[in-house]
Amino acid sequence: MNDTNFRFAVLTVSDSGSAGERAEDTSGDAVVEMMDAAGFQQAHRSIVPDERSDISARLVEWCDSAEVDVVVTTGGTGLGPRDVTPEATRSVIDIEAPGIAEAMRMETLKNTPFAMLSRGVVGVRNGCLIVNLPGSPTGVRETLEVALASMPHALAMIRDWRVHANP
Repeated sequence: MNDTNFRFAVLTVSDSGSAGERAEDTSGDAVVEMMDAAGFQQAHRSIVPDERSDISARLVEWCDSAEVDVVVTTGGTGLGPRDVTPEATRSVIDIEAPGIAEAMRMETLKNTPFAMLSRGVVGVRNGCLIVNLPGSPTGVRETLEVALASMPHALAMIRDWRVHANP
């Protein structure tokens, strides 16, 4: 349980979701459910297309706002030609936290061989942790469970660490 009032945002990366072609954002719902259960408070939630500039812009906006401690993305981490979430994330982070991403892949590899295809990145921008998750609800649950084990400690370490001026 998180008792430090960390705030989170959920960014779902989906062409069909952003175009209104999907009735539900089930992977985003899974993130909210797990983060709420862990005691985090939701600050923002949005869906953007699989466009590097859209993803990067939203990450910068939320991380630099000082309103969010962690942004959890879902979608766009595979090997498809439109899967650009890791590149968008890398383009805006100040430092990468590869151990978290490696742990998520290693642990979920026990459940599915497809875990090795994930290119999800974890890093810090302006005192805000960014965690890339797969786009399926099952992938979200399995990987976020791993990340949540260390997330409160990681967030306590970076809290109030601001590099970029607030907009």
